[in-house]
Amino acid sequence: MTHVSVRRGLLYVSIAATAWGTGGAAGALLHRAGGLGPVPVSFWRFAAGAVMLLLASRLFGLGRATDLKQTTGLEQNSDLERSIGLKRNTGLGRVTGLGRITVTGVAMAVYQTAYFAAIAESGLAVATVVTIGATPVLVAGGARLLLGERLGAAGLGAVAIALTGLAMLTLDGGSATFSVAGIGWALLSAAGYAGVTLLNRSSAGEPYATALGGFVVGGLCLLPVALAQGLLPQGDPLGSWSAIAYLGAIPTALAYGLFFAGLAAVRATTAAVISLVEPVGAAIIGMLLLGERFTSQAVAGAALLLAAVGLLTLGERRDSSLSR
Repeated sequence: MTHVSVRRGLLYVSIAATAWGTGGAAGALLHRAGGLGPVPVSFWRFAAGAVMLLLASRLFGLGRATDLKQTTGLEQNSDLERSIGLKRNTGLGRVTGLGRITVTGVAMAVYQTAYFAAIAESGLAVATVVTIGATPVLVAGGARLLLGERLGAAGLGAVAIALTGLAMLTLDGGSATFSVAGIGWALLSAAGYAGVTLLNRSSAGEPYATALGGFVVGGLCLLPVALAQGLLPQGDPLGSWSAIAYLGAIPTALAYGLFFAGLAAVRATTAAVISLVEPVGAAIIGMLLLGERFTSQAVAGAALLLAAVGLLTLGERRDSSLSR
């Protein structure tokens, strides 16, 4: 895998989070145009993403390993590791190759399904806040214990600011419905996403090969439920397949490939917090395309979230410069 600088890694993760923010609108369009439930939508997202990455690998050579370290997932980013004390020789770090891809795919299927179950139990706002909000907390704890990443007081403060902004943005103007089952599903979704982040940070193999394998495994896990709920889209075929193609290309193939590539250079917690800009992008799309409006609370929440992301980004680049 080509060496990724911290600056480029931050850019990759930011683009991935922005692309993920468009996935909800595309999924909603697919639901309306094709009458598909959430699990079939997730299946088609993974299936189309796998096809897109497979085509990209044939056309552009993505995912081809060039040496033994790449194929085993043991290549290291020495500059950043020295600055944050990253420990790859851990239980997570020894999960390489096919094992890492399999675990990644299963975890992706789990957190997709659990997130939709949380929405069904507690509604979109609560499911989003708990799932996306709990993820950086779980990643920060796991990264400290398993990878030796040191975030520091300023970094922890930035995480707290980001979570406050997320709650202000997502819970704005709606009624929150709390249930034990909904919170449990949301936490399971967060744990799955955190596991994918930590695993692929600890043993960074070829990012596009990892994403491709994860999509295949995740799609196979979702296929039985998708078949039971109705796999093929009904209604508007052009709108349905256009939405599937977009879901596979942008918020799936592009986003996950860049996210895994960015994890080679960026702290796991920083990547998780940058991913919090996803609901900001979704809110902007809702305002521009769906006629939704931002209240002052939502604007303040988005500003806090983006400010926290900026603080962590500056800290990441500063630590990288000091290590040289």
